[in-house]
Amino acid sequence: MRTKLAISSLVAFGLMAVSVPLFGHHGSAVYDTEKTITVKGTVTEWVWANPHCWLMVDAKDDAGNTAHWVIENQAPVNIAPAGWTKNMFKPGDEVVVDVTPGKTLTTTGRTVGRFKGRVVINGHAFKP
Repeated sequence: MRTKLAISSLVAFGLMAVSVPLFGHHGSAVYDTEKTITVKGTVTEWVWANPHCWLMVDAKDDAGNTAHWVIENQAPVNIAPAGWTKNMFKPGDEVVVDVTPGKTLTTTGRTVGRFKGRVVINGHAFKP
């Protein structure tokens, strides 16, 4: 009996140890959660897929150069109840999106972020 309990405990501990990294990628460590940036530009692609949806936007930076933004959202199953759809963004749409920028924006200039708040599509506000 004691051996079975020890083996069961060891297996349970091993499964928990292996599962911890699976939850890690859902953290916000890669984003500067203290900042919000407004991205104004033209949609190049909207990827409606698991495990995350992605919006690609070409936007002008302060110097007038085009920056290609990649903006992350959650999985379709999580955002659909709030009104998000597979066809809500189309290439060529003009958007204004508030994002939490990636921490690498200030060090490498990589224009990545995560949806945070305001979404305007062709002048029409979307309220998730």
